[in-house]
Amino acid sequence: MKTQDFNFSLPSELIAQFPVSKRSSSRMLYLDGKKGTLQDTMFTDLPDYMQPGDVMVLNDTRVIKARLFGTKESGGKLEVMVERILDEHCVLAMIRASHAPKIGSIFNISGVVPVTVLGREHNFYRLYFDHKDTVIELLDRYGNLPLPPYIPREITQEDEVRYQTVYAKEKGAVAAPTAGLHFDEAMILKLRKMRIIIAYVTLHVGSGTFQPVQVENINDHKMHKEVYHVPEETIEAIHLAKSLGGRVLAVGTTSLRALEAAAKTGNGKLIPGHGNTDIFITPGYRLNIVDRLLTNFHSPCSTLMMLVSAFGGSENICQAYQHAIDKGYRFLSYGDAMLIERKV
Repeated sequence: MKTQDFNFSLPSELIAQFPVSKRSSSRMLYLDGKKGTLQDTMFTDLPDYMQPGDVMVLNDTRVIKARLFGTKESGGKLEVMVERILDEHCVLAMIRASHAPKIGSIFNISGVVPVTVLGREHNFYRLYFDHKDTVIELLDRYGNLPLPPYIPREITQEDEVRYQTVYAKEKGAVAAPTAGLHFDEAMILKLRKMRIIIAYVTLHVGSGTFQPVQVENINDHKMHKEVYHVPEETIEAIHLAKSLGGRVLAVGTTSLRALEAAAKTGNGKLIPGHGNTDIFITPGYRLNIVDRLLTNFHSPCSTLMMLVSAFGGSENICQAYQHAIDKGYRFLSYGDAMLIERKV
């Protein structure tokens, strides 16, 4: 398939720049992938689409303060965007500067943390933070929360809270698993009382999630790698639910990718564990685990647009997105939600 098969015209005014007043007050578009029908609803209606014994899988990653500012030995300024924490003192990161830093050079973060450039891996630099504290501690102290590139404004105190899910736990993401941003504690409690089984995976979202596909043929696209963990208790919950006729709802494309990556490792059977995944789900991909997907509305020509097309059917998604644009739904990270029943 061609990248342009996943293109559409997204009015800039529909790209949400701020969250809605309450987490759960977003709109939600329901797509029945089997029937191709649409229904305009609210996120608060989600329980109406669930039944006791269903499993809802959440990504418990936590966004780190990945954006740092530094000074080179020459006095020049630079900006660091951490992509992945490698160990207690090393990271992979992108660097924005007037001149690319040389291997072996040292720059300073916030005037107190020396950072050595150890090497380069494609667009990323391997950096060593020469400090007694760990990278996570230093990011918490000196870093800034990274909003997506399509929200070109300063971070606010509201963002510090609203760009994290209420169940965020495992630090490591540089972008939020945005479908989870709609949930508040009251919604989670209501679903638990309905005997919905809530399980967790971890997938640390990388900055590659924002990168457009720049090749003509999607088979030529090289997917970015992300760290994931699928625990044994989540797999047990899914197996039990499936055996009793329950359905699996993945909250977000990241939860879906983590589950399908674990199934791919097990040749179609879910197996627990940690790993790196560059799984690229496009139309024609055989999905093994997830029956339903809760997600936001995505960018044209993105890997996420390709994933939802694989899940709900390309024609259905095309119709749904045009409907969403016509009805003024809010798009991207702070936007509205979409609940999709798998087509096949």
